Amino acid sequence: MEKSSKIYIAGHRGMVGSAIHRKLISEGYTNIITRTSKELDLRNQVLVDAFFQTEQPEYVFLAAAKVGGIMANNTYRADFLYENLQLQNNVIHAAYVNKVKKLMFLGSSCIYPKLAPQPLKEEYLLTGTLEPTNEPYAIAKIAGIKMCEAYRAQYGCNFISVMPTNLYGINDNYHPENSHVLPALIRRFHEAKVNNADHVEIWGTGSPLREFMYSDDLADACYFLMMNYNEPDFINIGTGHDLSIKDLADLIKHVLGYEGAITFDTSKPDGTPRKLMDVSKLHSLGWKHRVELAEGIEMAYEDFLKKF
Repeated sequence: MEKSSKIYIAGHRGMVGSAIHRKLISEGYTNIITRTSKELDLRNQVLVDAFFQTEQPEYVFLAAAKVGGIMANNTYRADFLYENLQLQNNVIHAAYVNKVKKLMFLGSSCIYPKLAPQPLKEEYLLTGTLEPTNEPYAIAKIAGIKMCEAYRAQYGCNFISVMPTNLYGINDNYHPENSHVLPALIRRFHEAKVNNADHVEIWGTGSPLREFMYSDDLADACYFLMMNYNEPDFINIGTGHDLSIKDLADLIKHVLGYEGAITFDTSKPDGTPRKLMDVSKLHSLGWKHRVELAEGIEMAYEDFLKKF
C-alpha cells in the first residue's frame, strides 16, 4: 500500500475497525474511505455494488460484523448467521468485481472446534464440532475464509484472512447483555465499585481459559500482514498466552480498585473450555504483540470512563 492508496475500512466505528483506522492514520495514510452503517448498509448487495463502483477502493479491510458475547450469540442465532453472511458476501464479491488489489477478511477464534487440541493451529479448522452457543457466528466466519480462498483459487484475487483471538480495547462494547467477557467484567466491577456492592457475580465456574489481545495490537498485526502476507492460508493473530476467567476477574478487580468479593453462578454456561491461539506462524514472520493484559485493561478502563 502506498500512502496515497485508496483504502476502505468496513466497520471503521467498531473496536477493530477504529483501531485499524488509527493505525493507518499514524502511518501517514491519507486516502481512507469510511461509511457508517446508516450511510451504507453492507447487508444490501445493490448498495454495496454501487459504493464499490463509485469509490473504487484499492485495498479493503473487512472488519464489519455483527458481534456479541455468549448470550447474544445464543439468543440471536439467525441474525448472527444471516447478517454476517450477507455483509461479507457482498463486500468480498464487490471487491472481486471492482478489481481490489488486496482484501483482508477478519474472522474469529470461534471458528475452531470446541474440543480442538490446544493451542489452536490453523490446520485444526473443520476437524470437529463447533461450540453450540456461537455456532452460527462461527459458520459465517468459516464461510468468509472459504470465500476468500475460493476467489483466490478461481479468480486470482489477493484476498487474505486473519483470525484474531479475543479482543478488548478502545471503542469496545460494554452493553450489559451483549458484550464479551472482558468488557462485561469491566462494567460489572465498575458499577459494583460505584454502588459499593459487596460482591460481583460472574457466569460459570471461572475455570475456562481465555486469551486476550489489545485492539491496537491487532491493528498493528493487520497492518503488518497487509504489507507482508500474501498466502492463501489464513493466519492466527494472538498473544500466545491465556488465563482463567477467575484470574481475569481478579486482575480487573485489582486494576479497577474494587474491594468486594467475587462469586460464580455455576448454573450459567462456561462455553469452550479453552481457546488459545497458536501464533507460531505469525511469530515466524517477525510480529509479536506489545501490550500486556494489565496495561491494556488500564487503557480500556480509561476509555470506558470517558463514555460512562
